[in-house]
Amino acid sequence: MKKQRTLSHGLILGAFCLGFGVVLAYSDHITVDDIATRAMEDRLNSLAQVIPSGIHDNNLVEDAISMKNERDMEITVYRATKEGKVTGLAYEIFGVGYAGKMKLMLGIDAQGKILGVRVLAHKETPGLGDKMEVKKGDWILRFDGLSLENTPLEKWKVKKDGGQFDQFTGATITPRGIINAIRSGLQLFEANKAKMTDMNAPKAEMKKEGH
Repeated sequence: MKKQRTLSHGLILGAFCLGFGVVLAYSDHITVDDIATRAMEDRLNSLAQVIPSGIHDNNLVEDAISMKNERDMEITVYRATKEGKVTGLAYEIFGVGYAGKMKLMLGIDAQGKILGVRVLAHKETPGLGDKMEVKKGDWILRFDGLSLENTPLEKWKVKKDGGQFDQFTGATITPRGIINAIRSGLQLFEANKAKMTDMNAPKAEMKKEGH
């Protein structure tokens, strides 16, 4: 009788643990998918800010390719196409600010002219180093339309360093880091233009963010 009671309790406990495990696994699956969906929405929103909708008729994410940047980091290059031709590109670039690494999205046309730059992540001081955010001012917009062709390489610096771009009042390191990142991003395009604009380049294998 005691053995039967023990066995019964064991079965009940086992069933409870199994049920709890199933519920937990299902909840985790839903949560991960929800995080991945939000991450993709954020990515599409960032791309929309640097790639005008009028220059493409494709899905930027589906036509992305992978390649290495100047730091040998693998990056995803999102390609805008229209009528079978590449019309624009967007990819993440990285700079170092006062508080550490800054991540931005750079959008350029097929000739290497900047369509837009947006800050994705940073840890700069609020009210001082965060003026590169478009919601805090128009500083980041002054790069639109520029390229290595119409702006000499030596001019891609803050004015304090002999370049043509304004630094922030009381902050030079942050804008210097951003300008360096943009310049490197444009040089990456110049060095890899053929691959970036090759319609036959292998598509990137997109991974679900959040996994």
